[in-house]
Amino acid sequence: MVKNTFFLFIVFFTVITLFPASSYAKERQMDMEVHFIDVGQGDSILVQTPQNKNILIDGGPPDAGERIVSYLKKEGIKSIDLLVVTHPDVDHIGGLPHVMGQIPIKKIVDSGKLHTTRTYGKYVRQIRKQEIPVQIAKIDDQLKVDSELKIQILNAFEKMKTNNQSSIVLKLTYNKMDFLLMSDVEIEQEKEFIKKHNLQAEILKVAHHGSNTSTSLGFLKEVSPQVAILTYSKQNDYGHPVDRVIRNLTKVNSFIYSTAAFGNIVIRTDGINYLVEPEQHPVQKMIEEVS
Repeated sequence: MVKNTFFLFIVFFTVITLFPASSYAKERQMDMEVHFIDVGQGDSILVQTPQNKNILIDGGPPDAGERIVSYLKKEGIKSIDLLVVTHPDVDHIGGLPHVMGQIPIKKIVDSGKLHTTRTYGKYVRQIRKQEIPVQIAKIDDQLKVDSELKIQILNAFEKMKTNNQSSIVLKLTYNKMDFLLMSDVEIEQEKEFIKKHNLQAEILKVAHHGSNTSTSLGFLKEVSPQVAILTYSKQNDYGHPVDRVIRNLTKVNSFIYSTAAFGNIVIRTDGINYLVEPEQHPVQKMIEEVS
């Protein structure tokens, strides 16, 4: 019942905010775009920077590879300047072998966490086959892709960390706009971030698909996100997103958008203002799924 209530909350605010935004987009030129690609139960994020550099963060599950390639080609992207592989779980790297075989990758930043799955082996073989330079992420390093965009690494692999705990977390800052991309880190990492970093961000990619392992209220109060993005599939077997996460997000007055409800979600910004453009209205998607 709680989830249905929050779903209606999301639909209501979408109706009142999307239509004014459309006219606003015509008046302003947005310099940067962040695409949260609908890959089902997994993550894949495309960042098109102010100086027209392309960053891809993760590649979703194995069946998402073709979908991601199709999306990139639709956006006119012929190469990726930087591929960030947050951690080696299958729902983040599964589609990458296909993507790497179809789209030239200039450089990879990897968490440094090794894995023993076949999917991870396919990913490594593509790196060798394509001879792609690899940089191992280090906490507090900055990724230099675009001089107008600051990209700081808040988390990466350290000894005794699990795959999720080793996830690369990025804070992207363009002028006055901040994006905090949390991958699959857990509450313990959130506590460390609170001690060390200024976490304030307008846009939050919620950690671990809205799992109970992450997204404490104390952390959200530090971030104070205006918009929260959830990446998951309605058909997932994990109960994502859990009610506690949704309740916490509403307590900090975040507008909630999910790939499960909206499909692909694009956020366009000029560094001061931003526009959220979902691919579909959730009511339309719901109608299509039951028809």
